[in-house]
Amino acid sequence: MEETRKNGMLVDVDEFPKSWGHAWILAVQHVLAMFVACITVPILVFGKYYTSTGESFAQLLIAPTIVSAGVGTLFYLIVTKFKSPMFLASSFAYMGPMGAAIAIGALQIGENAYTKPNLWLLPIGMAMVGLVYVIVAIVIKFCGVKWLNKLLPPLVIGPVIMVIGLSLAGSAINNLANTAASAANYNLLHILSGLVAMFVTAICAHYGKKTISLIPFVIGMAAGYVFALALTGIGYLANNDYMKIVDFAPIVNNFIVEKTTEAGEIVKEFRGFTAFLDFPKFVFLFGEESQPLSWSGVAQAAMLFIPVSLVTICEHIGDHENMSGVIQKNLLEEPGLDRTLIGDGVATALSGGLCGAANTTYGENVAVVGVSKVASTKVIAMACGIAILLGFLSPLMAIVQTIPGCICGGVSLVLYGFIASSGVKILIANKIDMGATKSIFVASTILVAGIGGLAINFAIGQVAFSISSTAVAMILGIVMNLALRDKKEEKPAAPESAE
Repeated sequence: MEETRKNGMLVDVDEFPKSWGHAWILAVQHVLAMFVACITVPILVFGKYYTSTGESFAQLLIAPTIVSAGVGTLFYLIVTKFKSPMFLASSFAYMGPMGAAIAIGALQIGENAYTKPNLWLLPIGMAMVGLVYVIVAIVIKFCGVKWLNKLLPPLVIGPVIMVIGLSLAGSAINNLANTAASAANYNLLHILSGLVAMFVTAICAHYGKKTISLIPFVIGMAAGYVFALALTGIGYLANNDYMKIVDFAPIVNNFIVEKTTEAGEIVKEFRGFTAFLDFPKFVFLFGEESQPLSWSGVAQAAMLFIPVSLVTICEHIGDHENMSGVIQKNLLEEPGLDRTLIGDGVATALSGGLCGAANTTYGENVAVVGVSKVASTKVIAMACGIAILLGFLSPLMAIVQTIPGCICGGVSLVLYGFIASSGVKILIANKIDMGATKSIFVASTILVAGIGGLAINFAIGQVAFSISSTAVAMILGIVMNLALRDKKEEKPAAPESAE
């Protein structure tokens, strides 16, 4: 069993687990933590688009999105000199701009046959985002971060981190109850399966010794999955759809493909070699399936993506403040905010060319570091390798896709709650007086605006913009903190002299 370091970690940022076996399992834990959220982006953005051969863009872009997460995170680690244990994957903040961009000039062919999206605008838009990040990083490089520390003191950062965790609570509950797609799908057995995963995770983290205490999420998800498989097996034997928790369609579709013959008959065929090893269909390979690029489209993409990049920079700072609190090292100073921004921004540009989505730091993986107390960037690098390999190995990708959302939802109750708790920890560690009027007003403004979902939506011409509730909460907190200056302590009155 590893000894606890001064910062509370069992394995510190620059260290490696005692065995390769431990390291690989820890790396798998990071991949599992981010998987469901990562693949949700292509599913939601490309859900209604199909290729000329009838294939779903959403399904085709799942593998590239996973590969992009691995590639982007690996680049980030190199830029940050392997001193920041963050994992980057597809960003939800850009889903609106992505959907609007691919719809520009989109072409409907036939009667609901397929829609030809404007895919080229995605890598261009993400390149613009990367450029904004690099420009901001250069400014910070020459101006330093002292001004940033004044702008974002612990009184602001603590509640913002709480918002980051609590604002994800709805997503965790929807997955747990199987209502992410529709409220009509509510299923008590999904909740039960998720709760099994949650309690096993908590028990392993709290009571586990040696390896068990390091990989509570892997064990918890495995336990929930086995329980769900048992219910599903009973469901098939009893012909009861309510008990069929696990959907085996990804595995079936991986090996069998449906084709239409010249006579109009649908036949099923074995996919052959690609059923075992497949090359991901990256965005730049869809040239014939995309609308041609135009300068007006590029201008509209700039209006869509650049404003959002300024918002996600705020979220980037919040996530790194969160991780800094977890590992007790100031990442904004070392490796430095300039390096983390460049790593994140260029990773987004790379991801845009591969899968069309932006990359961002994942709170789920911050929570994994906090709970497992393993901050090794070498383990994160191994997770990158697994993610990249996963995109090429079709059977593994299919198996991972069968993990029910309720299992991830159950584990997310712990993950997202840990993020929120980290915000409370920052307030306590910095001895913030929550009885002071200023503290109450700043914290309450951030919490209510963020958790309540105060997003700002507006349009300029035909282009719609949206500022996320987390970003709005941070901005309001900064303004409130600056508006309410600290009161000067009143000096005690001098005692009256005795006559």
